[in-house]
Amino acid sequence: MPPRHRLPAQPPTDIDVAIIGAGSTGLSAALVLGRCLRKVVVLDGGAPRNAPSPAVQGFFTRDGTQPADLLRLGREQLAAYATVEIRAARVVNLAPLGPFFELTLEGPTGRTSTLTARKVLLATGVEDELPPIDGMRDLWGRGVLHCPYCHGWEVRDQPLAVYGRAKMVTGLALLVSRWSKDVVACIDGPGFLTENARRRLRQQKIQVREEPVVRLEGTAEGELRHIVFASGEKLARTAVFVHAHQHQRSTLAEQVGCRLTSKGAIWVDKKQQTTVRGLYAAGDITPGTQQAILAAAEGSAAAISINETLTREECPK
Repeated sequence: MPPRHRLPAQPPTDIDVAIIGAGSTGLSAALVLGRCLRKVVVLDGGAPRNAPSPAVQGFFTRDGTQPADLLRLGREQLAAYATVEIRAARVVNLAPLGPFFELTLEGPTGRTSTLTARKVLLATGVEDELPPIDGMRDLWGRGVLHCPYCHGWEVRDQPLAVYGRAKMVTGLALLVSRWSKDVVACIDGPGFLTENARRRLRQQKIQVREEPVVRLEGTAEGELRHIVFASGEKLARTAVFVHAHQHQRSTLAEQVGCRLTSKGAIWVDKKQQTTVRGLYAAGDITPGTQQAILAAAEGSAAAISINETLTREECPK
């Protein structure tokens, strides 16, 4: 009998893959890798970005599901895969050590531990930087919205507003006008709209307000009632869309030297791999459209790439 093929020696790591982040991206990746019989630990560092939102919209078969319920369902389905563990821990350090990674974890009690993995997937999400206007944070997710594709249907045919810098407001206001014919563009800083932008807004009957906004008034449930200008005038609106700046929720990618785009997103190749070999990224932290279902799809794609890379390492030519 010919000798059986022996797998090449692999680094003696604790697990195959560490997934940092337990939102739609991370849980989706864990599902694929669990079905590949990979030993995986999902590290849950806290609530996801969409936690304040009343529902996840536009998610196939889950339209209107509360964010917490969506993640609960994902966790429940992962329970069938014995090689997948979800652990409440924050990753405080990530160190590439040759062909594998060492992660330093901080648990809920503050106790630290280490974990080694052959591959790592970053699914840590982003933080929104809301304008420093009184009431903006209190109404975030209900009266203050970021994505018309996620929330436009719920506020259709109602009086709406768009707030932000002139360059960003024009495109967003034109997009929001698809859902309502009563849209007001509130410009953060007067005199910055080009004549072409004003013409385009005027064609769609979008009113432009360039007075400073000092606060938003709403209900205890997070519903918007008025936009208040510096003059004291109140503009009745049901919701306001903002194009908020963002930053990476975690600094791990920057710490290990990953390339970032000019907008602060983590650059990845077509296989979802960063510029650090063996380190992958998916979801809102990478360039592109941000939506829960797309984040889940990216997590799945990253998991497939990771499994195929691991298989090539185990089965060389």
